[in-house]
Amino acid sequence: MVDMKEINRKILVTGASGYVGGRLVRSLLEKHLDVRVFVRDKNKIARQPWQSHVEIAVGNANSHDETLAALQGVHTAYYLLHSINYSTRFDEIEAEMARTFAKAAEEAGVSQIIYLGGIANDKKRSKHLESRANTGRQLAAGSVPVMEIRAGIIIGSGSASFEMLRHLTHRLPIMTTPKWVSNKTHPIAIRDILYYLTEAGRLEKSVSGIFDVGGPEIVSYEDMMQIFAKISGLRKRIIIKVPVLSPKLSSLWIGLVTPVPTTLARPLVGSLISEVVADPKKSLDAIIPPPVEGLLPLKQAIEYALSKTSGNDIETRWSDATGPTAPWQKAQSDPTWAGETMYFDEREVITDAPLKSVWEAVESIGGDTGWYGTGFLWWLRGLMDRLIGGVGIRRGRRDPKNLRIGDAVDFWRVENLIPGEELKLYAEMILPGKAWLEFRIEEMSDSHLKLIQKASFQPRGLGGQLYWFVVAPFHFLVFPRMIRNLIKAANQNGKSGENEERA
Repeated sequence: MVDMKEINRKILVTGASGYVGGRLVRSLLEKHLDVRVFVRDKNKIARQPWQSHVEIAVGNANSHDETLAALQGVHTAYYLLHSINYSTRFDEIEAEMARTFAKAAEEAGVSQIIYLGGIANDKKRSKHLESRANTGRQLAAGSVPVMEIRAGIIIGSGSASFEMLRHLTHRLPIMTTPKWVSNKTHPIAIRDILYYLTEAGRLEKSVSGIFDVGGPEIVSYEDMMQIFAKISGLRKRIIIKVPVLSPKLSSLWIGLVTPVPTTLARPLVGSLISEVVADPKKSLDAIIPPPVEGLLPLKQAIEYALSKTSGNDIETRWSDATGPTAPWQKAQSDPTWAGETMYFDEREVITDAPLKSVWEAVESIGGDTGWYGTGFLWWLRGLMDRLIGGVGIRRGRRDPKNLRIGDAVDFWRVENLIPGEELKLYAEMILPGKAWLEFRIEEMSDSHLKLIQKASFQPRGLGGQLYWFVVAPFHFLVFPRMIRNLIKAANQNGKSGENEERA
């Protein structure tokens, strides 16, 4: 039974900068629980509305000592870590992280580990689902009770599964798909996942075991696409099933059509070879009864997610998460004086536009706003990145106007952000080196502002140097127009602000 009285205990949430973790923190705080988050970089949660209400432990989940320090004094620890988007060896990385966490939790005297895994009842499992199950086994190998809550496809604004479903359905009225899109799956709304996870953290006694959770309906992926099409006012999708599309080929195709990169699409698509259906024998109902209002039906879950997406009210997004090998985090530790070869394209403009207007123009770059000109060249660069397995430019933004450190912006990642002063983006496209795009605003003595736009590239070997000289001519088309149009947008923002004040 759930103890509905407030329980005085320390809760640790790993993966707090990720899709589920970021929302779970808010849900736990709403229940007045004492929350500590374990993150690699505290700047990544600096603009979360709950940031000032939690204790922050900074460290690497691969480090036993740093994990142990984060777990000191913790009663219940949520394990929400994965690495599927960052390495083909994700299963080995995930197993090692789980072993490290289990050992540290045991030494720290943790009373309960709660792990969100994936339903894996089918004997034919993908590498992704097998890794999720193995993570649970590694956690449970220690002495700390592990409550493993397994879920299928999560339906919610910003989830990778939902974005894949949404873009496939919207963009392809006719599609060829593997025959296993007819396999059954058990989708569940993110709202209901958060309910189960939150209530699990409030149980009076520790619990060990594997529990499956799913929504009210069992459907196929094909069914979900047709339901989505109907809700979106689209015609029924024509789906032609063929036996020859392997998960690898399917993920390359999905990488071109949707914002989800091939590296993430591959394990997600691979999971569709299994029947991902909750086992009634592993029901959680006896320990945590379903929500009083009932589990959200699939149709309502899709409608709710779509309303959040169209209203730009996405709390967290699949692209928020970074793993142990995330390149942008490695880049942050590189000193500017390291002596490596660096190439620059730096431009500056003096403007009398208000600081607020200039910053609004800078902070809204990318996504639907675009890159202030030469849109075709940016689209072409994104397509090239997709073709070689990169994230491409369709990843977009979490919010059209506001950024926070760690946000994805098309094929860039926000590495540093000082409101009104600086925005620094690190390139996550596939490159023979490292690249940054930086904007700085400096106030001048005569009430004018100086906007500095700087592109930097650190080549890797001869190939990196050749790459810079090949693309340099395109910089003369892209970067001068970018800074001009950025200032133009700032002036328009300023005029709009003046008109609003007069009105």
